[in-house]
Amino acid sequence: METIKGLLRQKNFMFKLGLVIFFGWLVIAILAPVIAPYSPTAQDVVLGYSAPSAEHWFGTDELGRDVFTRVLYGSRVSITCGLITVLISLVVGLFFGGLAGYIGGVVDDVMMRFSEMIQSFPPLILAMVIAAALGPNISNSVLAMAIIWWPNYARLTRSIVISVKQNDYVTASRVLGATHTRILGKELLPNSIGSMVVMCTLDLGNAILMFSGLSFLGLGVQPPVAEWGYMVSDGVRATANWWVATFPGLAIFSVAIGANFIGDGLRDYLDPKMRTAAG
Repeated sequence: METIKGLLRQKNFMFKLGLVIFFGWLVIAILAPVIAPYSPTAQDVVLGYSAPSAEHWFGTDELGRDVFTRVLYGSRVSITCGLITVLISLVVGLFFGGLAGYIGGVVDDVMMRFSEMIQSFPPLILAMVIAAALGPNISNSVLAMAIIWWPNYARLTRSIVISVKQNDYVTASRVLGATHTRILGKELLPNSIGSMVVMCTLDLGNAILMFSGLSFLGLGVQPPVAEWGYMVSDGVRATANWWVATFPGLAIFSVAIGANFIGDGLRDYLDPKMRTAAG
């Protein structure tokens, strides 16, 4: 609670703006069925490519579907997939990196070389290859992104575990007969949480961007599901009707930059030097 109060008390306008933007989108995602004026899949070809108006605030797409409604529903898919990707990467990275850092030696070398092998590929290209090989759908795209993301968390966890396991309280726990599982779970990994939270927040915006990119390429959601990346792809095919791609594109931009503002604020608060400089 003290950490949360300290975060809210800090004089960081961008952090607070990020909170408003991101949690505003979370509320929209949760309440989309309540606040959306139409069904996201309702079609009326007569209204195809209608410009923004009082009835359709963001206009309509080729099939006459309300773009405003689809943007609202698209937040549920994009944000949820971004959150799931980051959480899977976090859990796998904590386990993998914590184990490598704690055991050390040959095990550490083998595990880290494996993670470096994954990191050596361009992230988006590797995600595209994995998603295409598994088949274009939401779950496979999330799995593809988690596969390329977890090594970042593993390497950070490993470095923290290696620096902390030499401390006296860890040695004392070992002398008192604590099991390796208890030492790792109770003494070492909790020290990684602060850095991991910052990394998760910064990665969340990138995860949403990458998922939207995969959907844009046809490797994410499939019609008629409303998702921001796929909606932008629809708009690109009809550049004269600017509203089809503009509004979902702005949604992607706003939620990504909101998550980045939060991550920057958390990083500044958890870094003692930055906190002192900020007063």
